[in-house]
Amino acid sequence: MALTVKGQATIPKPVRDHLRLKPGDKVKFFIHPDGSVVLLPQLSVANLRGILKKPLRRPVTLRAMREAIAAGASQGFRRRQRQ
Repeated sequence: MALTVKGQATIPKPVRDHLRLKPGDKVKFFIHPDGSVVLLPQLSVANLRGILKKPLRRPVTLRAMREAIAAGASQGFRRRQRQ
């Protein structure tokens, strides 16, 4: 690999394919204390969309809420009684 007078280099195709880089993508370079350099794609916020699973949105009845509150309250009461 050679550098141009502007300090530019072409990233080899196998590396671009491995990192899934496309024209216009940004990359970051990290220099390790041993002198080695790591090249990683710079992720934008748009790239992170959908990375987390959406929580289940099941409807909850008032009865289920009251039961959950009562169960939590009784657990807290039992814990305090043991102390």
